[in-house]
Amino acid sequence: MIPLLHDFEGETVLVFGGGSVGARKARRFAREARVVVVSPEFADTDFGDSELVCGAPTPDDVPEWFDRTDPALVVAATNDEALNDRVEETARERGALLNRADQHGGRAVGSVVVPATVRDDPVVTAVATGGASPAVSRYLRQQIETEIDDAGAMAELTAELRAELQAEGVGPAQRRDAVRAVVRSDAVWKALDSGIPKARQVAADVISDLTGETP
Repeated sequence: MIPLLHDFEGETVLVFGGGSVGARKARRFAREARVVVVSPEFADTDFGDSELVCGAPTPDDVPEWFDRTDPALVVAATNDEALNDRVEETARERGALLNRADQHGGRAVGSVVVPATVRDDPVVTAVATGGASPAVSRYLRQQIETEIDDAGAMAELTAELRAELQAEGVGPAQRRDAVRAVVRSDAVWKALDSGIPKARQVAADVISDLTGETP
């Protein structure tokens, strides 16, 4: 498997299954996409900002739900293998991405695994085991959470610095070295705790020492 990031802004995600697994998938995608969850009943848990549609679709009903929602991604999270099989078959016919929550380990070609993620926008870190061990993914996610504090702020700071250096005519190699020096500076990371303005001052000193340029 090769990890990819997919922008679901403006897309629809269709989830079959209203149990705890379906709810977890719905919450994940509702951050960005329109999510429709179809189930005869729903777990008493958070589905995020999802549309909950009460229904008990049979395998023959699945194509109609694709027609109604035109999903970019479909999640099969029911305890009915025949229904999940039909969801998978229809997703492949319609060219939609597919995530089967009832399969672990080996998966069909083209299937999607939803990884455990850690966010400090705009930084996103994902961990996956190919569906073999969600417990390992969750454990590693917890470890990573403690390691990327202020990563989002650092990403924003270095993006600004890179743009400013480019505007000043600093060459690509020098820009690359300057940004790397900032990212590797313990002083800049520490200064981020006090906010971007303080970190910018420290980063400017790092860049000046390296290139003689002050962004």
